[in-house]
Amino acid sequence: MVSDPTYLGTVEDVRGATISVVLSEETLSGLTFIEGAGYRIGQVGSFVRIPLGLVNLFGVVSQVGAGAVPERLAELEPFGRRWMTVQLVGEGSRFGKFQRGLSQYPTVSDPVHLVTEQDLARIYGRPDEPQAVAIGQIASADSIPALMDLDKLITRHCAVVGMTGTGKSTTVAGLLTTLTDEQRFPSARAIILDMHGEYASALQDRATVFKVTPDSARGEQHLHVPYWAMTSDELLPITFGALGDTERGAVLEEITKRKRKALSHLTNPPITVDQVSADSPVPFSIHKLWFDLHCLVNATHTAQQAAQRPETMAFEEDPPGTHVQPGDALTVVPPRFRSIQQGQVYLSQYPLRISRPLEGLAARLRDTRLDFLFRPGPWLPDITGAVTQDLGPLLADWLGNTMPVTILDLSGVPSSIVNPLVGAVLRIVYEAMFWARYLSEGARERPLLVVLEEAHAYLGKEAQGPAGAAVRRIAKEGRKYGMGAMLVSQRPSEIDTTILSQCGTMIAMRLANSSDRQHVAGVVSEHLQGLLDMLPILRTGEAIVVGESVHLPLRALITPPPPNRRPDSADPVVFQTEGPGGWNRAREPHNYDEVVSVWRKQNPRSPRQSDMQHK
Repeated sequence: MVSDPTYLGTVEDVRGATISVVLSEETLSGLTFIEGAGYRIGQVGSFVRIPLGLVNLFGVVSQVGAGAVPERLAELEPFGRRWMTVQLVGEGSRFGKFQRGLSQYPTVSDPVHLVTEQDLARIYGRPDEPQAVAIGQIASADSIPALMDLDKLITRHCAVVGMTGTGKSTTVAGLLTTLTDEQRFPSARAIILDMHGEYASALQDRATVFKVTPDSARGEQHLHVPYWAMTSDELLPITFGALGDTERGAVLEEITKRKRKALSHLTNPPITVDQVSADSPVPFSIHKLWFDLHCLVNATHTAQQAAQRPETMAFEEDPPGTHVQPGDALTVVPPRFRSIQQGQVYLSQYPLRISRPLEGLAARLRDTRLDFLFRPGPWLPDITGAVTQDLGPLLADWLGNTMPVTILDLSGVPSSIVNPLVGAVLRIVYEAMFWARYLSEGARERPLLVVLEEAHAYLGKEAQGPAGAAVRRIAKEGRKYGMGAMLVSQRPSEIDTTILSQCGTMIAMRLANSSDRQHVAGVVSEHLQGLLDMLPILRTGEAIVVGESVHLPLRALITPPPPNRRPDSADPVVFQTEGPGGWNRAREPHNYDEVVSVWRKQNPRSPRQSDMQHK
């Protein structure tokens, strides 16, 4: 047994999938060489092999030293220099491929061997699995690619976590570059919710960018999210705000009434008027809704309450005796009514008190930052509810584009509406894929990956609001309809545990915060605490990958995309040996008027910068 250079020791204790191994006295500590390759003995995160007849069990070393000694022997061996704790993770026949899970367990005195590079190649290699995709190389054996199962990576969901500056965005960009390779995956499609506008430069050759303030010179398009496609739970908080039950019911009734009237404008509507509800994705004019409710609440009338009707409204005349001031719904100009001091004029007797919510709605309808929502281009209804385009072209832009990746750049969206907006976008996409599951456009025939950047910003621990509800629905049910989610976050501890636990694959980069590490350890299926203890010391661009898309937990060096295809999130360099930036360069003339200009335009690329880039 000692003549075998891979022999380490024997199994001395078995506790389910956790075993204790004692190293043989003849086993060399430190570095050993096998067939010219060097191997470290007793490295946390390294693999061991336990042969049991025609089956090999494989495990990961999670602890070495005194802490690995079984409790009954702790007093006899207080230093425990020859003990290791190993977590069993899978098995493989000597003539077949590796598989997760165990059909049998080792017993005391079973031999334990070092896993060589040839063993790793057999474990991680998938020559007969065309769905395997490479994300980099195994950190301990750079000749072996780090492969992931494409099916399980997408449909079982995944998360990319790591503190800022560890290469998360670059990893995501590299993954998407691999997953949307035109030669290998010509029908791939992904949609990214980009909170900071980082991915346009990284995926410029394979993505269509939709932005609130687009740069036409860069081929960006206007982002439009039609408000009338939102549900009442998504729309009311960003229009009327908090409403009492009575007021909410009345507003929903008015919305339903208008949607039913507007149904006739749709070509061959598939539902009847009676089937329309406030949540149906049917156009209606919110501007006309505001105008009518404003008149109901604030108008004065020439008749007393029993006869108050629209034709009795007392409009202000300007000047007296000439034309009246009826206002305008689409431009959000309220009508002017005569005051009761002028005599024979009576206040409105409308029972609901929603004047303040109506004032808030008017302010939002006038806010140009929200034009992408309330004035959504060809999806803006006129006062009758008629639109130039239905939702079909919008879904075609987002999900059926000629480019495989769609980037919804939300960097110009006010933070106060990010949660309901993200919820609305995800719900629209989910429901489109859910109801189209038997169509070729659906995600069962052509799966869809949704990338959620900065997920902690709208998926907090409580995950309240439309965003949390939409992501939970995708996480729990999306697999059945071909929708997969990729969560990207620098603070996994701030993400709702229910959502994070649905991610079948975890790509964990460097995490220094203990609560973040514990959060990750609590949701991975292997519970390899020893392996995850390595998270604080991972190099930039290095990750521990655990979950359903990998045969074994692996430590990988992620292959980054080329320098000109990386996200716009690199750290500025304070001291530069070459290039235009840095503190060590000579001072240049400044123009802060241009700073104010790009600030006001909400577009960071000035004409000067565009000229520099073209040069």
